[in-house]
Amino acid sequence: MRIQPEKIKNILCVRNDRFGEFLLNIPALRALKETFPGAKITMAIDPYLEDLAKSIPLIDEIIKWEGLRHSLFQKLGLVSLLKKKNIDIAVILNPSKEFNIIAYLAGIPVRVGYARKWGFLLTHAIEDKKYLGKMHEIEYNLELVSLIGASTESKALSLNIDERIGNSLLKDYNIKNDDILVALHPWTSDPVKLWPLERFQEVAHKLTQELNIKVLVVGGKMELDKGKGLFGEEGKLINMTGKTTLSELAAFLKRCNLLISGDSGPVHLACAVGTPVLALFRNDLPGKTAKRWGPWGGANLVIEKDSLYGITVDEVMDKAREILKR
Repeated sequence: MRIQPEKIKNILCVRNDRFGEFLLNIPALRALKETFPGAKITMAIDPYLEDLAKSIPLIDEIIKWEGLRHSLFQKLGLVSLLKKKNIDIAVILNPSKEFNIIAYLAGIPVRVGYARKWGFLLTHAIEDKKYLGKMHEIEYNLELVSLIGASTESKALSLNIDERIGNSLLKDYNIKNDDILVALHPWTSDPVKLWPLERFQEVAHKLTQELNIKVLVVGGKMELDKGKGLFGEEGKLINMTGKTTLSELAAFLKRCNLLISGDSGPVHLACAVGTPVLALFRNDLPGKTAKRWGPWGGANLVIEKDSLYGITVDEVMDKAREILKR
């Protein structure tokens, strides 16, 4: 099927999993917008990503669709909604049998995705080799949209964050304009990617006591109790675990001079707001290395070993100093 860009009016993109993965689709969305300039982009996302999605000007409309099982009634309701929207192209960025079926039943003429999970329902499909980790996730997403001729010169991550949010929060925590701020994100969704928490504690101590730097510990609500036990709020250490929305976290990270984190969503959020990242990775798990999931951009550094236990506090501090001296 030949696609005429000038005739494309409505594009649906689907990425309703975690927020780090979601952010890495920004260059692919840009490619779609530049290739189909007259098209409206509707994004199907998990509801908790709504405030973050509103910070991406490439997205014109949001459909909230949780990354969970849905009833037949809910699925048919979405099929009906998509029919009314006259979608020309559906790009299913995370393989989904459910959405492959929904896009097909909605009669969307061009259906783009990965050749798995009932991929035979797609009109444009590519073999899913992301598990091999040969490219960055951003490049995989761009490879997918290239099936319909979409491309862009800019592969940058970017968000429009309301600075008033950050200014208000910084005032609440008595953070001054000349304070050097380092954010620590000690948590990961997958335990195999977790640098020992006691080493994050030691890094926090060295930053606050030896370098006289203010440290923000950030994380989600699921880590709230663990954060209280590991990181108190004393002196220059501010524990913000579980206390921010994603857009507030983005505003805080934008003000920081550095984020130190394992493989996690805040790594990509920091990259999207222009904050340097020092990321700690394993390199022995195909598809989970920094080559696929590392921080995107030249200002960032990665320490990567076959065991996270092999990464020392001194190594992290040396790299942190290197970034902070720039």
